[in-house]
Amino acid sequence: MMSVIVIGTGLIGTSVGLALGQRGVAVYLSDHDLEQARTAAALGAGTDERPTKPVDLAIVAAPPAHVAAALADAMRRGIARGYLDVASIKGGPRRELEVLDLDLTSYIGSHPMSGREELSPPAASGDLFEGHPWVLTPTRDTDTKVLNLALELVSHCRALPVVMDADAHDRAVALVSHMPHLMSSMVSARLQHAEEAAVRLCGPGIRDVTRIAASDPRMCIDSLSANPGPVADLLSDVSADLDETVLALRALQSSDKAERRVGADSIEGMLRRGNSGQVRVPGKHGATPSTYETVTVLIDDQPGQLTRIFADAGAAGVNIEDVRIEHATGQQTGLVQLMVEPRGMSVLSTALRSRGWALQERFVPARLLGSRFRCRAS
Repeated sequence: MMSVIVIGTGLIGTSVGLALGQRGVAVYLSDHDLEQARTAAALGAGTDERPTKPVDLAIVAAPPAHVAAALADAMRRGIARGYLDVASIKGGPRRELEVLDLDLTSYIGSHPMSGREELSPPAASGDLFEGHPWVLTPTRDTDTKVLNLALELVSHCRALPVVMDADAHDRAVALVSHMPHLMSSMVSARLQHAEEAAVRLCGPGIRDVTRIAASDPRMCIDSLSANPGPVADLLSDVSADLDETVLALRALQSSDKAERRVGADSIEGMLRRGNSGQVRVPGKHGATPSTYETVTVLIDDQPGQLTRIFADAGAAGVNIEDVRIEHATGQQTGLVQLMVEPRGMSVLSTALRSRGWALQERFVPARLLGSRFRCRAS
């Protein structure tokens, strides 16, 4: 692959341009918003000039509702040897293209399973897709050369290719993306008019649950409008669970011991089903989730603290698998929780203590409420 044109220069399109540019691919940028294309070009994602001849691959990074039209226009103009879109919904755009009587041998659908809450070009990054699944949904007619171009694109972006049927993909993203987004927003909505004293108690749990509710609503509406059925089916199941849980909680208020027992059993059953589902979430690099030990370090809110900890861990030969930070409410201190393989816990603890770090036992005091972030380990 020597050249591509990226049609749509939001977060995903600009990130693709940055990733391909780093691999020596000539990237041309196109957007109905000329200023946005210029911004992406200024960030180093490519050039906003038009290509003088057909490129190897046209990458349409438009919202689902506009993907088919943008693809059809590009295909009719013959601007590339192959055509690919990165929309979060695959079945709808494919069916729209089929009724337009286009030659679909040069087309393949795709969806990089990565993103951020901010959709503008400045939020883009050349490593946005690294280590994340990138779904490819070839049709029966997709030419092998186009599939190979798509695989080369995924490789350049350092993502993990996953081949799926388009409709199976849409059911999957309803489960792992669209439904959780709505659930996060519903929980967040409870905070809108909550008492300030209650909101000040927000800790890592509520921050985790509500994080994706910060996303641009327009992005969610675009996806939901293209995939409403599967999401509605899932929410119907969740609604039944909620109804059952409400009844169980009401039973816990009863003065009847047997009724309280029934309520407790029902809640425990729901929580255990949650345990069973949670352990199926893939771990690092898509592998089976691992059990890590936690080394907890007390830090001051000073520049360079995390850099020093990571450097000291590296010097000890211990890989940090995950990181959490708990900030102390109203204080300039916090706890850094370093997740490591069990065999590395003792080595890391000894090394950090020898370098002057204060370590705590493997519990987090209740007073330490606050933000949490995750860091993808190298």
